[in-house]
Amino acid sequence: MTDVERPRREKAGSRSSAKQRLLDAAAECFYAHGVNGTGIDTITAAAGVAKMSLYNNFASKDALVLAYLEARHEEWLDLYRRRLASAQDARAAIAAVFDAYLDHAESAYAHGFRGCGLLNAAAELPAGAPGREVVRRHKEEVAELLAAHVAELTGRSAAQVSALADQLAFLLEGAMARAGLEGDSRLLRRARDLALRTVDASIAEQR
Repeated sequence: MTDVERPRREKAGSRSSAKQRLLDAAAECFYAHGVNGTGIDTITAAAGVAKMSLYNNFASKDALVLAYLEARHEEWLDLYRRRLASAQDARAAIAAVFDAYLDHAESAYAHGFRGCGLLNAAAELPAGAPGREVVRRHKEEVAELLAAHVAELTGRSAAQVSALADQLAFLLEGAMARAGLEGDSRLLRRARDLALRTVDASIAEQR
């Protein structure tokens, strides 16, 4: 490595580090205080970087919000994939979707669990905002995962798969909303158990 190359690489590494610190700070602040309730100064102070560093890495606060939502979606997918890796059958795969939300709910939040960070942010964003599209795609993907696992259960028509998958998705979202309102992840455990009982009843009907 030449003397000319070294400073350039160090500078690039510094930008990368600052970007991650900003994302981490935004994730904590947006979740705890809301998107609209969190200003740029709060984020840069929490990240320990200058305000100019934020605009060197993100075009605007809106761009930072979008990056936060996309990162949160990827975090959930990672939790889901880890749970799915140990699933032995379709029933366990359905449980993995609920467990991934439970894992997210039981993360070490500095200011406590406040429900689905994606939905919380979407509620603050105006209609047509790119961030709302990210949240919509996330929820659609979760619903599609549930439908795919339900379809793995044998002996069901397309209509039956759709009906059961919708029931599970609505149960999950309702439980997440209540759990966030009450700050109690145990409601998600109850929803998981209820979902599996619903699946078991559906399996029994096909025998």
